[in-house]
Amino acid sequence: MSESNVIVVLTTLPNEADAVRISRALVEEELAACVQRLPIASTYRWQGKIEDGAEYLLIIKTLAERSAEIERRIHALSTYEVPEFVVLEARSVAAPYEAWLRATCRTRSHH
Repeated sequence: MSESNVIVVLTTLPNEADAVRISRALVEEELAACVQRLPIASTYRWQGKIEDGAEYLLIIKTLAERSAEIERRIHALSTYEVPEFVVLEARSVAAPYEAWLRATCRTRSHH
């Protein structure tokens, strides 16, 4: 394993349809190598009240250089007023996994 610039991005969505739609968009656009979707129960404070609700957590595997682009896409595609966007840095990643991730999350040239 080696040091890398692999990151994991977390975001939540209100339902499975949104979770699938955004997961597919991130992978199809080569912003993420893999997105895992998990149904979760959340307790949070929103507009002065404590809320409990069902959500879907996305675990997005990508490269640090794709972070800003992923954040823009999540904000554009999410139905939440304040979409969650949390980045976790991987301290080490198995070399074969990182190679696959790099090949999958191609950095596009901007013209």
